[in-house]
Amino acid sequence: MHRLSRKFVIFASAVLLVAATTACEGTGSSAQGGKSDGAVAATVNGKDIPLKDVDQIINQQTNGQMSQLSPIQQATARIQALDSLIQQEVLFQRADKEKLLPSDDEVTQEIGARKRQGGMTEEDYQRMLQQSGQTEPQLREVLRKEIAIRKLLDKTVGKITIKDNEVTEFFNNNKERFVAPRGVGLSVIVADPTDSGGAFADDAKNDFEAQNKINDVHAALKRGEDFATVARKRSEDQSVARSGDIGFATEDQLKQNRFPQELITNLFGPMQVGSFTNPMKLEDGRYYIFKLTDRRLETENRTLESPGVRDEIKQLLISERQRVLSEALRLVALNEAKIVNNLATDILKDPNNLGGLSPAQPASATASPASATASPATAASPAAAK
Repeated sequence: MHRLSRKFVIFASAVLLVAATTACEGTGSSAQGGKSDGAVAATVNGKDIPLKDVDQIINQQTNGQMSQLSPIQQATARIQALDSLIQQEVLFQRADKEKLLPSDDEVTQEIGARKRQGGMTEEDYQRMLQQSGQTEPQLREVLRKEIAIRKLLDKTVGKITIKDNEVTEFFNNNKERFVAPRGVGLSVIVADPTDSGGAFADDAKNDFEAQNKINDVHAALKRGEDFATVARKRSEDQSVARSGDIGFATEDQLKQNRFPQELITNLFGPMQVGSFTNPMKLEDGRYYIFKLTDRRLETENRTLESPGVRDEIKQLLISERQRVLSEALRLVALNEAKIVNNLATDILKDPNNLGGLSPAQPASATASPASATASPATAASPAAAK
């Protein structure tokens, strides 16, 4: 993925839903013929969802390449995107009805929190707005909807309680899930010779700069500077948002992600927990310093009294019930709403020509974040360790 988008991933949902803020009121026209301008794809309790908003989302998801889709691909993408917008509008209207809309201050706080989480400067933020083709009022409206829906979901699932006997029963029926594997926990600081395009404040732009930077970082760590603090300020990796933490991984996982055998041997052998490696350049061309944050040399069978097990089970049971309640809320809200799906109706009317759909015109859009190629810095992430 483009290095700049790593920092902007925190705003990804807002970017992809920006089309929902530009809905026209009461145009009353159908979605016939595949023309976006003025066509209404659907209405939710009388609120229009223009077809052009559906197409804008698809263009954002396809990097502006919607016009390259075949008619069948375009029809499928439109149906799916419209369904998402309908569900969003239904839940937002329900949140509005229950007086759960956020204040302007709450929206401002949400923007600030996302900036901090993504390590974004004000310049980064303005660049993100420009590249996504949206204005700040549009972004604020999208976040207002997101916060309102989140409040609605929180209200729905907020009364869930888990009893002790449920925790015990779950553990007894799933003991195999509580086996702690042999492995190590790692944090990392990365110096990348590739120009990140401004994604990182301390950005090396070539191999010479990257090598000098990693040596300077190593000297700072040897002077006693805190690893996590230095990682947040200077690392050029997605893990910067987690202060360099890349999670726990088994030996096999490290090998699969091309950690050098010499490093693996050191991590499982003489290296002390809390210490860090010398700078090293790995086969991806980036420079690394790893910190050993945890080590388990033997596979352990955790018990119900092991640290964190009860809380882990409670959270898992809560999450399962939250998913069920959230789905029930969605279905009830959809059932109670008056929805007119013009797009689907037009397609059914003309099954041989999919409602007269034709390839849409290209539109400028921001690429949605994609998965980055696996590297040693991401190999030991919590997701990879599962």
